[in-house]
Amino acid sequence: MGSFTSKPQVDSEDSQDESVTVPEGVGDQKELLAWVRAPLAHLPPHLPRTYRPRPVPTTTTPTSSPSSPPLPRPQPFRVMQWNILAQALGTHADNFVKCPPTALEWNTRRYRILEEILAHIPQVICLQEVDHYSLLERVLATVGYEGVFMPKPDSPCLYLPTNNGPDGCAIFWDNTRFKLVTKETRVVEVWHVQSNQVAILLVLEERTTGQQLVVLTTHLKARQGALLSSLRNEQGKDLLSFLSEHSHLRPTIVCGDFNAEPSEPVYATMTEETTGLESAYALLHGGQEPRYSTWKVRGEQDCCHNIDYVFYTPVSLHVEGGLDVPTEKDLGPGRAPNLSYPSDHFSLICDFTFSPIKDADITTDVNVIEIDSNL
Repeated sequence: MGSFTSKPQVDSEDSQDESVTVPEGVGDQKELLAWVRAPLAHLPPHLPRTYRPRPVPTTTTPTSSPSSPPLPRPQPFRVMQWNILAQALGTHADNFVKCPPTALEWNTRRYRILEEILAHIPQVICLQEVDHYSLLERVLATVGYEGVFMPKPDSPCLYLPTNNGPDGCAIFWDNTRFKLVTKETRVVEVWHVQSNQVAILLVLEERTTGQQLVVLTTHLKARQGALLSSLRNEQGKDLLSFLSEHSHLRPTIVCGDFNAEPSEPVYATMTEETTGLESAYALLHGGQEPRYSTWKVRGEQDCCHNIDYVFYTPVSLHVEGGLDVPTEKDLGPGRAPNLSYPSDHFSLICDFTFSPIKDADITTDVNVIEIDSNL
């Protein structure tokens, strides 16, 4: 189930960013962000976003009796889900007719991508369409991130001119907050046959509490049609089987570009009651997904879809809030990508806390703890 197998591959290697080096003396995220923004000073500012806190429940379960001391407030951690747009696809395959050419140049986009990550300070970063992994790994390492990358077996980038190698999925984590316990990767299967989609699953452990977290990221098959919808649903089933092998009832977050609207079967498959997963953004938006997570103009077509998700286990994780996608007004008529934003997908950013569980029973209801959502 390859990509462009009727075409010859174009030789490439991940070498386009060898000249980009972080100056000595850059020691924290604020300084690194300033360095990243310097080459962007002549462009419009970073696309604005609005923070949406979790809706306040009408009733809460008491966390302690009046005579007992208050429970310590859990420390939130931030998760970013983002399809960053592979450079080869954006410049040679996606036909972004209203995007200014400068916005698609890699010398612009690489700094905009780093800006989007560093401006929001996530502790866990799930990325798709990564075709410049070595740059991200090298730059983010200067402020304490570690990462894992898995390329697609037959990346469509490899058939396009001036490509930088295969695209794939990546997960980065803040190594000062979490340490890596286990890494698993998988080529996603459809009817027991390997597809061209991949998944990464990590078990991370919070250094201060020892609490473990399972993080899975993926990028499912693209394009519309009944057959493709069925294929994505089978890929979702395979992901859940992969997850069940390794999650062991630990708190879990599944992020990805599923290429499927909420009306598609794979969304129901991922969120059916037996999976224990729910959508963080649906929770923040009153039970409905946002109108869009990607909005672009391809040729004559305005493409506005919601296909990116952050699923989580509500029995063991509490959503504190998250960033709304950019507004239509802020995007402008050219939509995305644009001079303020480097991808046709918008980053989904959620703040979570680990939920205390009664009587160590993973199936019982969890206490609700209200904390400051503004990190």
